Amino acid sequence: MNNPIPLEDAPRQPAFWEAFRFWLKLGFISFGGPAGQISIMHQELVESRRWISEQRFLHALNYCMVLPGPEAQQLATYIGWLMHRTWGGIVAGGLFVLPSLFILIALSWVYITLGEMPLVAGLFYGIKPAVTAIVLQAAHRIGSRALKNSTLLVIAAVSFVAIFAANVPFPAIVVAAALLGYIGGRVAPEKFKAGGGHGKADKSFGRALIDDDTPTPSHAVFKWSYLIKVLVVGALLWLIPMCYLTAVYGWEHTLTQMGWFFTKAALLTFGGAYAVLPYVYQGAVEAYGWLTPLQMIDGLALGETTPGPLIMVVAFVGFVGGYVKAVFGLDSLFLAGAVAASLVTWFTFLPSFIFILAGGPLIETTHNDLKFTAPLTAITAAVVGVILNLSLFFGYHVLWPKGFAGTFDGVSALIALVAAIALFRFKQNVIHVIAACAMLGLTVKTLLY
Repeated sequence: MNNPIPLEDAPRQPAFWEAFRFWLKLGFISFGGPAGQISIMHQELVESRRWISEQRFLHALNYCMVLPGPEAQQLATYIGWLMHRTWGGIVAGGLFVLPSLFILIALSWVYITLGEMPLVAGLFYGIKPAVTAIVLQAAHRIGSRALKNSTLLVIAAVSFVAIFAANVPFPAIVVAAALLGYIGGRVAPEKFKAGGGHGKADKSFGRALIDDDTPTPSHAVFKWSYLIKVLVVGALLWLIPMCYLTAVYGWEHTLTQMGWFFTKAALLTFGGAYAVLPYVYQGAVEAYGWLTPLQMIDGLALGETTPGPLIMVVAFVGFVGGYVKAVFGLDSLFLAGAVAASLVTWFTFLPSFIFILAGGPLIETTHNDLKFTAPLTAITAAVVGVILNLSLFFGYHVLWPKGFAGTFDGVSALIALVAAIALFRFKQNVIHVIAACAMLGLTVKTLLY
């Protein structure tokens, strides 16, 4: 910075509504996946506004990286809670998600009602191969960071075989990997060291409101009474809607099963959204039939091109599932989709708020450096194999839309190759790649069909 800010010049405490406006803005500009979202928050909160120092920002981020769930949304919740207590955390985390939810409900409605129109069909014809390349890139990106030795490579390979050849459920793979990591971390700890992390702060952007040496705020000091209160309220916020759905509709009803399924999904998102997508695919497509494989690919594309966490693809899954199953009757299809999308978003993100509000005081009080544990390292390695399987599954449905007995779609293969080159070789932005491939698909459909 050309004109460094004097260290004694700390910014003023922002009012609650000033922070509210920032978190609302963030909800609409948080494109680019977790890396892009964290980068935006760092630029805004650490560099420009100086609401929190680099070291405290990374300290909070390291905690969020250990948790299941979307780390960028959890980081926003953490910083909002640190600045303005419980409601500050709820507002920050909620506004990170709500704009994306409303946008996806609208896009899902357009997709499900107009998807057969030539214009929309042409756009998605190009988007599907691009998504296959994007998921393959995710496997490569996570693998290059996580698979640091032959042991972790073997775990990834075994997890790929387990889900590809034996159709082993994703939760079983996670549990087995965690157990293996727990044992391996004690037998051969050097093999299960974390493959990445965010290191220590080495920059200063001037005196911050919550600086390195700022005492822990009174509300952030660990208290057993507060922890119990958060856990009880969190449990009730889960239990009341689940009991209502079960009592009114029954356990086997689509909405009840969505609530239960996405609660489990929320606790399995170690390694980011791509890690849980195979589990969502297994349940939503294969087990429950809420949507088709190609619709799942289209939903992932919509999730990539909207702000908010990528795991918001669950809102698309919920909307399509509620709409297709007509949970409120044939006269209320939009209402069914909108309620289902909101429902799965609630059950997916509720655990993230509980993790932050319950664990934050302990983290702030101790100020210990957090590192990936050996079980988490093994889980991340297993996730690489699972994501690779997902990319092959997507590729199969895109390149052979009618199965191996049908014809090979060479045009889709060419679009996928172009997308892969743009991503791997030229490091292009995901949204730009999707947009370009969508136009390619529309052009091809217009010219050839």
